[in-house]
Amino acid sequence: MDFISRQIGKRFKTALNRRKSILLLGPRQTGKTTLVKSLNADLYINLARPATRQIYEKDPGRLTREVEAMTSKLPLVIIDEVQKVMPLLDAVQDLIDSQVAQFILTGSSARKLRREGDANLLPGRVVILRMDPLLISEMTTLSPSIEELLLYGSLPQIISEESAENREEDLFSYVTTYLEEEIRSEALVRNIGAFSNFLKLAALESGSISNFHKLSQDVGVSNPTIREYYQILVDCLVAERVEALSQSRTRKKLIKSPKFLIYDLGVRRIAAGEGRDIPDKYMGDLFEQWVGLELLRLMRTVPQKSSLLFWRDQAGAEVDWIVEKENQYTPVEVKWTENPSSRDARHVHAFIKEYSNSSQGYVICRIPRAQKLTDTITALPWRELHTVLEDRQ
Repeated sequence: MDFISRQIGKRFKTALNRRKSILLLGPRQTGKTTLVKSLNADLYINLARPATRQIYEKDPGRLTREVEAMTSKLPLVIIDEVQKVMPLLDAVQDLIDSQVAQFILTGSSARKLRREGDANLLPGRVVILRMDPLLISEMTTLSPSIEELLLYGSLPQIISEESAENREEDLFSYVTTYLEEEIRSEALVRNIGAFSNFLKLAALESGSISNFHKLSQDVGVSNPTIREYYQILVDCLVAERVEALSQSRTRKKLIKSPKFLIYDLGVRRIAAGEGRDIPDKYMGDLFEQWVGLELLRLMRTVPQKSSLLFWRDQAGAEVDWIVEKENQYTPVEVKWTENPSSRDARHVHAFIKEYSNSSQGYVICRIPRAQKLTDTITALPWRELHTVLEDRQ
């Protein structure tokens, strides 16, 4: 099946073989519909189509009648964009509990599902998976440069487009129709102008340690409103929240504020109002964001629980990313260099000395082959970032 070419497809197939129902979350155009359409479903319902949506809005019980009329033993039912008609979740819950059907539900927003459906659908009843933009290992026929990835991102339809002008036009259309219209209507934001200004600033600040007070002054809304705006982006799968590692035996003033990453670098650039001529001095910041996003995407392809953190004290020592798994820390520093040295690893070295549950660190950079910088720190090419997680399996 086509979905096996995506790494999340392995977990997807395993869940189906276990006769589990699946909730597949992910932003628009990450490949959810392509994946589910590759399956031989007994019933496919696309609620993104207005006519279909209206049918089930008027009569949610129709789903139960249609499924109960099927003759196969455990029919497979796919509902695309399930958050569009929330009353269907009651019928889905009952049909899953009664083992009448197996469901694949897709959604581009966790906001409504969390607020309205969490109590009766998600816990224990479905396997929740996430579809992200493409991993570098999934771009087997594309081989984009790192500069292309930082400018245009990793959405399948964008990165597979050969024309740079078409990529730009498609990204602009995507941001306009998806971010500005759908997210704002989904969130029911009262002050559209303030949220639009916030969205641009959030894209510009992507990857930086959050400063809610400064943003509230720039946007002209309260601190709690800025927090709520960020939560909207997270719920709508447009931003990733990364917490700070703030526990230490000796360092008393570790940063505690989180970072937020816009989920795709092409989307980030357009939302920020930036063109394609980005000064080289900013490429390191974008490279750091790309590594963080790639690590998050890799983590979601395996069932083992892990999390991504960062580490920084107020004196200036910092490590860009920390992979936490089974109470072990792996520090990852990101450098926009083709000549890494032990100096680039000094904060990683300090981190390993500080935390006894950390023994191996990495510097991700633009070298062609891995290099040993110290006994405990390895410089890795960006295309081999996946080894950071493989070493922790």
